[in-house]
Amino acid sequence: MANHFSALKRTRQTERKTAANRANKSRLRTALREMREAIAKGDQTGAKSALSAASSAVDKGVQKGVLHKNTASRYKARLNARAKAISAK
Repeated sequence: MANHFSALKRTRQTERKTAANRANKSRLRTALREMREAIAKGDQTGAKSALSAASSAVDKGVQKGVLHKNTASRYKARLNARAKAISAK
């Protein structure tokens, strides 16, 4: 355990930021999982609403520093392509 005040403060900050990062990452993963489940069911309306929620979560992940912007763009493009494939069927 650290003994310096600055090290103790840094430990407290790290714990808070770790908890926030974990919550943001979990929120993102949940949205992506719900989108994949809607696509797997073949539910067009569910996939459309899940796409909106997932895109929002991905954008929020970029803002919070959980995802890189290019990674987010790739996720959104692939999800959009899958949602279009369902509507085409």
